[in-house]
Amino acid sequence: MSPPVAPPGWSRWLVPPAALSVHLAIGQAYAWSVFKPSLESALGLSGTQSALPFQLGIVMLGLSAAFGGTLVERNGPRWAMTVALICFSSGFLIAALGAATEQYWLIVFGYGFVGGIGLGIGYISPVSTLIKWFPDRPGMATGIAIMGFGGGALIASPWSAQMLESFGADSSGIALAFLVHGLTYAVFMSLGVLLVRVPRGEKPATAAAGPSSLDGVQVSARNAVRTPQFWCLWVVLCMNVTAGIGILEKAAPMITDFFADTSTPVSASAAAGFVALLSAANMAGRIGWSSTSDLIGRKNIYRVYLGVGAVMYALIAWFGDSSKPLFILCALVILSFYGGGFATIPAYLKDLFGTFQVGAIHGRLLTAWSTAGVLGPLIVNWIADRQEEAGKHGSSLYGTSFLIMIGLLVVGFVANELVRPVHARHHIPAQREATDVEREQSESA
Repeated sequence: MSPPVAPPGWSRWLVPPAALSVHLAIGQAYAWSVFKPSLESALGLSGTQSALPFQLGIVMLGLSAAFGGTLVERNGPRWAMTVALICFSSGFLIAALGAATEQYWLIVFGYGFVGGIGLGIGYISPVSTLIKWFPDRPGMATGIAIMGFGGGALIASPWSAQMLESFGADSSGIALAFLVHGLTYAVFMSLGVLLVRVPRGEKPATAAAGPSSLDGVQVSARNAVRTPQFWCLWVVLCMNVTAGIGILEKAAPMITDFFADTSTPVSASAAAGFVALLSAANMAGRIGWSSTSDLIGRKNIYRVYLGVGAVMYALIAWFGDSSKPLFILCALVILSFYGGGFATIPAYLKDLFGTFQVGAIHGRLLTAWSTAGVLGPLIVNWIADRQEEAGKHGSSLYGTSFLIMIGLLVVGFVANELVRPVHARHHIPAQREATDVEREQSESA
């Protein structure tokens, strides 16, 4: 499948909507917590067990992005979006079969493994293309697209809750909800496949006057993973994602637990609304904070994500159960930083390594997300399960895990401070012949 080249006069502003159609669909992953109580009740699962499809999905996201990054660069965004559509939708259909037959391993395999491959390929599918269309505003461009992934749950959370209410929260109702998701998202993602285009040459004619997308420092994916800068950013992303995903994966039951013993308990519908609010903050942070990074710089914006994020976690840990507005506000800020971190990292990579193979470098860096996808839910769910077994309840289920998150954010803050410009020995020579570039692409595959 050849990458579709934009015809003369094609507006670069048509590319972000194409990316959004894919990212809004795969962003459903952030609404997984809406299904957790129903799955636990229908199939007799613990909180840790019900997190497995989500955890495996995030693991596969990072792995498929890492191994498929070079293929995405080589085959183009339409190929990547098509693969994402097939895998993500098929994952839901397999999960529907698993729920209907009460075979939980099929739900884990379908949603987590097969759907997770769709998550990874779909997530990186537009990134390199957007940076090439918008060399003048890379933070804003990637923020627009990746905003969709953060905002997917804004649609999926109330939609899923309504389906479970209409179809029933038993195994057959869950199966029907999964089936509707798979078919609907297949149609929606098709819009992106049909609309996406790549620019003619290195820079679109409509872009503002400025340097070509291949000017300046350029580092191949193969060389990038050998630099300390790559691994510092790996730690930064992993710590920021672990802190955010720890709340996001268990959002609905978490807010219910926090205020279960108060005079204003949180209902299931209100908990689903909280998930939708978190999605809105996640989405807003992706475009807002990434655009801000174009003004104040990537290192400075990550100082905000990690430093202020640690303060927000401390406020929740010590005062969150005494004030519902404080709990919600701090959670929203944390999720805005979580989303902003995802949207800013491609521009950070572009600043350090250039645009040559930035999609492949981005894919390799997303293995940090795989690690965080296991760490975050495991820390929160495992500690909560152990505390519940010890007879504790309410906010005391989460105090220890929140303190761990503060420590992880501090580690990420230090790693960000260690980032320096990439040494010249890793750069691609400015006059590299086209054949050499092609050979390096093949070697990094």
